[in-house]
Amino acid sequence: MNALGFLLDEHIPIVIQERLKQMEPRVRVYAIGDGIAPPKGTPDPDILSWITAHNCMLVTNNRSTMAVHLRAHLGRGQHVPGIVQLPRRMNIGAILDDLLLIWGASLPGEFRDQIVYLPLQRDFRLPPD
Repeated sequence: MNALGFLLDEHIPIVIQERLKQMEPRVRVYAIGDGIAPPKGTPDPDILSWITAHNCMLVTNNRSTMAVHLRAHLGRGQHVPGIVQLPRRMNIGAILDDLLLIWGASLPGEFRDQIVYLPLQRDFRLPPD
């Protein structure tokens, strides 16, 4: 079991949160605007602070400003557990598989201060003899 959780930004379909919890009840997954998660409209720098405090990777489709905010955040000597950037087009099943792979197979700190782009690479060919 991984202590890492996920925070879905407010533009990610809520079905991802629901299906992740169904597929793996032990995963912590929050969505902006519910429970202890930041409210909708929270500025990106505050979201980065929240994911750090709660050991969650941010799952986002924000391609325009998140990298800029991450650079500023890191420039202030702060860190994040990681950010998962969704592509413009990817089916929900593949997103769920990749998130569960990150949750279940990652090492502590493996994605620290990084943006991970989905889909994950799955090229496991053996090198030639």
